[in-house]
Amino acid sequence: MDRARLAEFLRTRREALQPEDVGLPRGHRRRRTGGLRREEVAALSDMSVDYYGRIEQQRGPHPSEQMLASIARGLRLSVEERDHLFHLGGYPAPRRGRRNDHVNPGMMRVFDGLGDVAAQVVSDLGETLAQTRLASALLGDETGHTGLARSLHYRWFTDPDSRRIHAEEDHPRQSRLIASDLHRAYTRDGRGSRAAEIVDALLAASPEFARLWREHPVTGPYCAPKRIRHPQVGLLELHCQVLVDPDQSQLLQVFTATPGSDSHEKLQLLSVVAGL
Repeated sequence: MDRARLAEFLRTRREALQPEDVGLPRGHRRRRTGGLRREEVAALSDMSVDYYGRIEQQRGPHPSEQMLASIARGLRLSVEERDHLFHLGGYPAPRRGRRNDHVNPGMMRVFDGLGDVAAQVVSDLGETLAQTRLASALLGDETGHTGLARSLHYRWFTDPDSRRIHAEEDHPRQSRLIASDLHRAYTRDGRGSRAAEIVDALLAASPEFARLWREHPVTGPYCAPKRIRHPQVGLLELHCQVLVDPDQSQLLQVFTATPGSDSHEKLQLLSVVAGL
């Protein structure tokens, strides 16, 4: 534990916050600093003023991981700042939780500007979080699944219907890419994670996945060119561009066709079907 640097770090973050940043009234009493008072941070962190004050004064007991987590919440620290706080306190950084229910704000701002193209936001576990209307018309509504089936990675190896829109000769490559995605997430998050839950279920349910898993497939985030067999317009050959969120928990996928191609015309026809 580095008491001096821990105290200094807490002080800089406390002084950088304004009362309105954390939902507190500024009040009329003159403030000696431009940031929060120690008693305000203590209240936000659900601890006594004396306990928090002693940490900033480089004295008192060694704060527990639970206390540091409370302080991180109280000071509204970013994930990176929280990890740094734990390191200063002499602990390993907590395992980062994965937010698989909501689109990250920055990603959502980009997604909102893509209403007339085929685009979707997926988690790093293949869970579709948002689709444009054209993406839904192209790929089907992938946002309504529940349980393990929320993950396309899981459905790909357990539900034959998930493969029907993909050209059969492309299935082996798609299987390997999906297995490598899960391999990366499992290596990062470890046992007890959502990735581990999906992997364990697939090892029990899919001999194909089990074979690929034994090969330790490794690739980066990649959205390969796709050939989609759509029931209304036939075969579309599409390019896929990917934007990865800074914390690598979500990906924005955008599907396009070469202008002037047969697939481009079919994609435009689908946009009419989708009401765009």
